[in-house]
Amino acid sequence: MNKTERQLAITLELQRNKLVRAEDLAARFETSVRTIYRDIQALSEAGVPIAGAPGQGYSLMEGYFLPPVSFTAEEAVALLMGADFIEQRLDADYSPVAEAAKRKIEAVLPESVRAESIRVRETMRLLQAGEPVTSRKEKDYLGQIRRAILERRKIRFAYLKKYPETDGSRMNIREAAPYGLTLVQGNWTLVAHCDLRQDIRHFRLSRMTELAVLEEGFAMPAGFDLKRYQPPDDRNLQVVVRANPDIADKIAETTHFYMEEMEEREDGLRVTFRVRQPEELLPYILGWGGAVVVLEPESFRRQIQTEAENILNRY
Repeated sequence: MNKTERQLAITLELQRNKLVRAEDLAARFETSVRTIYRDIQALSEAGVPIAGAPGQGYSLMEGYFLPPVSFTAEEAVALLMGADFIEQRLDADYSPVAEAAKRKIEAVLPESVRAESIRVRETMRLLQAGEPVTSRKEKDYLGQIRRAILERRKIRFAYLKKYPETDGSRMNIREAAPYGLTLVQGNWTLVAHCDLRQDIRHFRLSRMTELAVLEEGFAMPAGFDLKRYQPPDDRNLQVVVRANPDIADKIAETTHFYMEEMEEREDGLRVTFRVRQPEELLPYILGWGGAVVVLEPESFRRQIQTEAENILNRY
């Protein structure tokens, strides 16, 4: 990035944020604080109304805006494909907005940039094979929960757990304070404080029914930042299997979240997984058939044997 590009980028940062420190700008653009001081001075001399507060940072005078910014072909592709993603994945409120945004972006692009962006976009595709992952019900729930988050209102829903409770039931009613929504491996997941568990929990929208937005409000915890939030890793159970080397790629592709180690041995691949419950691996182990053998824990070996016998009895 040359000096002119950096000074333009600094102005955009100031326009986007109310107050920015020189140290943060230096870190953002990988340069020295002294260089940022010189850039700020150059921008001020060029007529950009920058106000500086000692010990606090820099800000633009209220009411100042840059003229429309030109985009490179790569920047245009990023914006247009982002709009494609939003159109496909978000709720009905954003689908027409994303389409309108794409038309506006394409309208202001110079012909050469528009042609290059089309050429680049033709080499990539946001693919949804068959039915969309996000169903109509999920999109509706997505919109309701998104608005509940913005309005700081609690929600109630029936939730189908992945595994049954001790009484055999998988369905229960939850009330929660919704903190944010994330898209994980094609599935929309709600991050929320659950009243039942008195802690932050994650809920797949595909497992929700009977969603209702309540009148009861909630306060977002001080310092909570969805972008920095990291759920605790509670995968404390180790599962070890011996696998045929021919399916090493399948194991790595389908269970990368659980896999800890893959080691080649004389008798085959020794693969170690870390899970919350062994049932998380059950469909994968059964899908690999005779190409894999569970070594430990013994209780999981017996569970696989039982499932295999049940399958055999059905045929």
